[in-house]
Amino acid sequence: MPLLLGATVVVAGCNSTAPQQSGADKSAEAPQRKAAAYLSETEAMRRSARVSDVAYTLNFKLSNEEVFQGSTTIDLNLLDNSADLTVDLNSATINSLKINGKIVTPDYNQWFITIDKDDLKKGNNRFEIDYSRQHSTNGEGLHRFKDPVDGKVYLYSHFEPAAAQQMFPSFDQPDIKATYKLNVTAPKDWYVISAQPETSITESDQNKRWDFPVTPKLSTYNFSMHAGPYKMWQDTTGKYPARLFARQSVAEQIHPDMWFKFTRQGFEFFEQYFDIPYPFKKYDQVLVPDFLYGAMENAGAVTFDERSFLSRGSVSKGQQESLAQTILHEMAHQWFGNLVTMKWWNGLWLNESFAAYMHYLSTAEATEFDNAWRTFYIGRKQSAYSQDQMITTHPIEVPVPTTGNAFDNIDAITYAKGASVLRQLSFYLGQDVFRQGIRNYLKKYAYQNATLDDFVNSLAQAAGRDLSEFKQQWLYHAGVNSIEADYQCDNGKISSFNIKQSAPSNHPILRQQHVNIALFNLTDGKLAFNKASPITYSGETTEVSALIGEQCPDMVYPNYQDWGFVKVNLDEKSFATIKSSINTVDDTLLRAMLWQSLSDSVSDGKLPMNDFIDVLMTHALNERDYTIMRQLSGKIRGTWYYLNLFGDEFKDYRHEKSKQFEAIAWQALEEFKDNSGFQRIWFGILRSVATNKASLDKFAAMLKGDFNIPNLTINQDYRWSLVQMLSRYDYPGAAELIEQELQRDNSDSGQKQAIAAKAASPDPKVKAYWVAEFASDTPEYPFPLQRYAMGALFPSNQGDLAEQYADQLIESLADIDKRKPPTFMRTYVYSLVLDVCTEKNLKRLEKASKNTEGLSEIARRGLLYAQHSTKECLKVRRQMTR
Repeated sequence: MPLLLGATVVVAGCNSTAPQQSGADKSAEAPQRKAAAYLSETEAMRRSARVSDVAYTLNFKLSNEEVFQGSTTIDLNLLDNSADLTVDLNSATINSLKINGKIVTPDYNQWFITIDKDDLKKGNNRFEIDYSRQHSTNGEGLHRFKDPVDGKVYLYSHFEPAAAQQMFPSFDQPDIKATYKLNVTAPKDWYVISAQPETSITESDQNKRWDFPVTPKLSTYNFSMHAGPYKMWQDTTGKYPARLFARQSVAEQIHPDMWFKFTRQGFEFFEQYFDIPYPFKKYDQVLVPDFLYGAMENAGAVTFDERSFLSRGSVSKGQQESLAQTILHEMAHQWFGNLVTMKWWNGLWLNESFAAYMHYLSTAEATEFDNAWRTFYIGRKQSAYSQDQMITTHPIEVPVPTTGNAFDNIDAITYAKGASVLRQLSFYLGQDVFRQGIRNYLKKYAYQNATLDDFVNSLAQAAGRDLSEFKQQWLYHAGVNSIEADYQCDNGKISSFNIKQSAPSNHPILRQQHVNIALFNLTDGKLAFNKASPITYSGETTEVSALIGEQCPDMVYPNYQDWGFVKVNLDEKSFATIKSSINTVDDTLLRAMLWQSLSDSVSDGKLPMNDFIDVLMTHALNERDYTIMRQLSGKIRGTWYYLNLFGDEFKDYRHEKSKQFEAIAWQALEEFKDNSGFQRIWFGILRSVATNKASLDKFAAMLKGDFNIPNLTINQDYRWSLVQMLSRYDYPGAAELIEQELQRDNSDSGQKQAIAAKAASPDPKVKAYWVAEFASDTPEYPFPLQRYAMGALFPSNQGDLAEQYADQLIESLADIDKRKPPTFMRTYVYSLVLDVCTEKNLKRLEKASKNTEGLSEIARRGLLYAQHSTKECLKVRRQMTR
């Protein structure tokens, strides 16, 4: 997921296919697999060329203990026995190994078992492996969690990209699909959940045995098993049996009716859209702790990160929409990802981009949240624009050398730029044609693996078009283009109109794209729509003859309705118009896009941030659209993040603006006391911008119950946010407040929030402790807890403290990178390679970025990201007017 330059594109892994030579010839000359934790694409393709018809029989004995017992039988067909064969198994103790009925001594290096070719035979083979293993505590494999509230133990599996081997021996790569028959012995009060509904449950002594039928063919990363004394809810009103599971101690924070409603809406939409019945027999959704990601699309048994979907209070409109989108994203994967699966991990972007595209489409068309594409534009699409303009950008489709690199490029380009390109393609081809191409693809490759070319060819055949140039332009080249309207008017009418396209010098490709160009005029003080014209532009200049003769506009927007992935540079007249009239635009998607144009103008050097802050202060209180108000909340938080990074040079300005915006926020909390959604947004803004003692005193009083905001309930989540804010600003007694709150809320969530609050304290001893803790090989806290400290350790207002550790953190990066896994480094580099907004830090980062030999791609990119962010911050600071 997340290279190529020049006219000729050769990308290793883009079209991964079996070797052209016969399996026997290829394997005979194949070198031994490298003794390493990660499987290379070359090794994987060599193995899948020999292995087929795989069937796993999995037996597990589970308990409350930290170790589990397993036995696995693997039946397979082998093309030849001219070379050894490896089976992936991570950090287990092998008790016995039988190959085709013969007991053999395991040749095992803690990463994989090597089966000697002399023990293999051409055709059918059977491997029987009895083993034990420690449960994982890092969110991968078979993860174990002990609830601090009631001591109950919960297990769940997570295998993407290649962690099934942390639970059972397997050919852990996506293109060796297999069937799975599961049998589990577990404590009596536990549920066991997997891809299929259980066929029988048998009691014996203190345990139950759960037997499951054979699954359809699945890649290892799509299979799953979860177990524990979960609370279960059922819904039998839909077409398929649906269940929802969560820990018992958090059950009151679940709104099952909401979950089941969105689930039913999703099934109805996707079965109609794909024209294929749901591929599995039931649909389970499991909320789990310590999860590394938002959710995971395990076939028939989807897992969700608790942090995002538990609510210790009423659920806001924004939270409901987020839940609907996540449910629908994972459901889309049941077809696109589970039914048809990528051949290798370079296809992960398509898997995720398509699910992202479908979850916004289905949310907009099948739920109450018909503004979902506006949410997409405001959130994920802006992240993609931002990342695509950084020095860390990359093409959508890139090679993935090993399983260790599979998630190197999990980012907004993977999800949102890819989804934007698919949306552009649906507009370019026509949405009915696009849908037919998807249907053809899913039906042709059902229960198989497919490549990017298979996908594109299905669309091309449905459309009767050649999409090879489109694929080259969009998927194999990084960077975002810009367009601008260039027009002339005579006697109040347009006399010439062109679209000018440009590209950054480091990514100079010009693309073809189909967009709508819209004209607007000021009428009675409002900016009103006049005319829109669709056009396919390409190259540097494209004439738009259809607009000649139209009324001369006060504003032109050349990506109306947001079908294109392109940065819009407003012409001078349009820019002046929206600065004064943005709140008169009735079209809410357009208004959101115009707000983004103003924001972009700050980073582009056209508008000092002072002026942008003034525009925000002028218009934010008048905004009445919930989604756009969330957008403005993000813009306000972003400007205050910058102001904090600017340091003491802008201390007086920051203090003045903070006071002004705090006053606006307090006013908004009163004005919106009968609108809980807006009131919550403004309370979030207040917590971000408040630095003055008067506001901090009110926060402390809220915790004690001595101060209330009308109609706003300060639930436990809000309480922790206030505690963290007070700790961050070293409010008197903040340390005691943390301990008091922890006594009030000693749940898993409370303990994690307390860690974040403590880490945010400006106490140098606290910073020293955590920096040492992250570097330790025997840390006091497991990674799921360390993550909370990483994100809170150096808030933007603590630049002086951050500077004290910046050298040490960079100098130790290479050593930590060698010792810590990718799951750790993904959080570490973006939290602790610091973007302190000083010239000194920029030079430090530039020096470090020139010497990245031996660093993982994740660490290297973290350095470049911090360098880019620091450079951007300095640019915005220089443009500030005094």
